[in-house]
Amino acid sequence: MNLQQMLDTAQTAALEAGQILLSHYGKLKSFEINQKSKNDFVTKVDKLSEKTIIRRIRRQYPNHSIQAEESGITAGNETCWIIDPLDGTSNYIHQFPMFSVSIGILHEGQLCAGVVYDPLHREMFSALRGKGAFLNRRRIHVSKTRKLADSLMSTGIPFRARYRFQQYFRSLKAISLGSAGIRRGGSAALDLAYVACGRFDGFWEINLSPWDVAAGAVLIREAGGRISDFWGGQNFLTSGDILAANGQIYKELKTITSSLFKKPSVAQAAKGVSKILADR
Repeated sequence: MNLQQMLDTAQTAALEAGQILLSHYGKLKSFEINQKSKNDFVTKVDKLSEKTIIRRIRRQYPNHSIQAEESGITAGNETCWIIDPLDGTSNYIHQFPMFSVSIGILHEGQLCAGVVYDPLHREMFSALRGKGAFLNRRRIHVSKTRKLADSLMSTGIPFRARYRFQQYFRSLKAISLGSAGIRRGGSAALDLAYVACGRFDGFWEINLSPWDVAAGAVLIREAGGRISDFWGGQNFLTSGDILAANGQIYKELKTITSSLFKKPSVAQAAKGVSKILADR
């Protein structure tokens, strides 16, 4: 298995998908936008981007598994590509300039490579397990901020798990009062990339999907940061609860999240990539 070749393929696919996003940016018609559920949109561009990415992957890796946001799971071998063709669809629709393409690679249950591409700003974040994280080929690292009180945090307001709203808002209050500020960008993949390069000191969100975080998780680890669920576990791909930060403030944040959130039940968390292996 040549991980570098796979990373190169992911970057090429992300660039091609990014060109599609840019070519349709600001040009969507209302009939080209559909609502999957409340506040959860999909456009023809999401689907075009995803088809482009999958086509590129299939040229070189026809037997690999794929988990993509719009087309679902295609079972294959022990290597799985986890794809978000347009992370931040609502931003894209409203021409708010924060959206991305995210491609993570899972091999034998371990995240090993990831790409997050921001086509508007031409920023390609990439990471390979054991080889570091990069922004446009420049090595990146998480911030060195030592205290939560001095930290700029990022989060996402949950719109799916309404039964957990009160838990989330308690964490928002605690972290807001305890930090230097909070931003809400609307693209979890970019939020994680920004933690990896030190623009944010930390990030937390609930009930995300694997395609939202797979690539970003590799970036965080390879940039020297910490990433887990709210209780320090590593099942965030299945639970969707994610906490990422530099190593200095991670413990402070985990103390807050572990005390304010209840662990979701197995049934509530059963949306992750484990299904891929079961379906092979």
